[in-house]
Amino acid sequence: MKILIKGGRLIDPASGRDETGDLAIASGRIVQLGAVKDFDAERLIDATGLIVAPGLVDLSARLREPGHEHEGMLETELAAAAAGGVTSLVCPPDTDPVLDEPGLVEMLKFRARKLSRCRLFPLGALTKNLGGEALTEMAELTEAGCVGFAQAEEPIRDTLVLARALQYAATYDYSVWLRPQDAWLGKGVAASGAVATRLGLSGVPVMAETVALHTIFELMRATGARVHLCRISSAAGVELIRAAKREGLRVTADVSINSLHLSDVDVGYFNSAMRLTPPLRQQRDRDALRAALADGTLDALVSDHMPVAPDEKNVPFAEATPGATGLELLLSLALRWARDEKLPLARALAVVTSEPVRVLGAAVGSLGHSAGRLVEGGVADVCVFDGEAGWAVTSDKLQSQGKHTPFAFEITGFELPARVRHTLVAGTVAYSS
Repeated sequence: MKILIKGGRLIDPASGRDETGDLAIASGRIVQLGAVKDFDAERLIDATGLIVAPGLVDLSARLREPGHEHEGMLETELAAAAAGGVTSLVCPPDTDPVLDEPGLVEMLKFRARKLSRCRLFPLGALTKNLGGEALTEMAELTEAGCVGFAQAEEPIRDTLVLARALQYAATYDYSVWLRPQDAWLGKGVAASGAVATRLGLSGVPVMAETVALHTIFELMRATGARVHLCRISSAAGVELIRAAKREGLRVTADVSINSLHLSDVDVGYFNSAMRLTPPLRQQRDRDALRAALADGTLDALVSDHMPVAPDEKNVPFAEATPGATGLELLLSLALRWARDEKLPLARALAVVTSEPVRVLGAAVGSLGHSAGRLVEGGVADVCVFDGEAGWAVTSDKLQSQGKHTPFAFEITGFELPARVRHTLVAGTVAYSS
């Protein structure tokens, strides 16, 4: 279908484009930008007063299928992605069964393509059944469509296994995605500190993250592997990553919307909506994460979307399943961060568009140089949103099957900025409001 998006503010963080104009789409591609001429559109989208940006790219979203359909189905979670302006997402391998066989990966990608709501980039399991012992067939998983390899929340306790995994991955330039948390130090339910002590909750110290980071960086030096660090949570972790980048290690890192905006005091009186992984740390950690995302030490902002069933949240804090819905909040919370930090709109969009694509690198495949961008000839993955409209996050407004979020209006009492009006994936309208 030929679609003309007319009169919007076109923002492409990668090129620095920021102008009012039109965007013409045909055969799933952007064919004209700016002043569109001689284009016979079959559908007109009036974007006057709206912002037209690349579709968002989320590097961490659990879809809960297969295996946990009572918490989230592929159809509902990809609908949530479209409602949030997310046109591409990366899902970890901790489904049931685990994504450690090519057939499982191919089936998941096929189902996502049929729904036509969002592009799906799965991570393959680094070890069989995420057991931390035997390595998976990385070459076969890559051919099946995996963009990298991860353990999700399952640790590799044997450092020799991790060393061999990184060595093998480095040989073929595969990317390894790791969340740095020591298996023995990270067994608590809240961040160590005064709040956890007052509430009587078992703590996860900062050194659970830093000890793991030191180990990963030593192995990177020895193997030359390319590693993406998932959901950094501490100021000390930020400093180690900053030093590793100065050293020239091939490392990238992201932070979740939860750690970027919340701290341990938000746990309040055992609010299970704040039961998250990694746990919310002190305000100084939150402030360091915000600054690190602004200066590029942290490369991308992620939703850390993980829908959780109601009966797994409506229990005592320590027994609650960690996780929260986030796909529909990613854009709003990126903009809120930028406004708080007095950063330009283009920077807010960069950390959820072009920068995540840079992390993925060649893994975006046929999308090539146009992924996360607005460029003539490029793929028409587009998010059209109203930057001035606010919205109160309530369960009835969420497309996701998971309704629990720390940013619910009933918890925060404030509205979030920006409403998505249209999401297009390869030139097909996946969402309109």
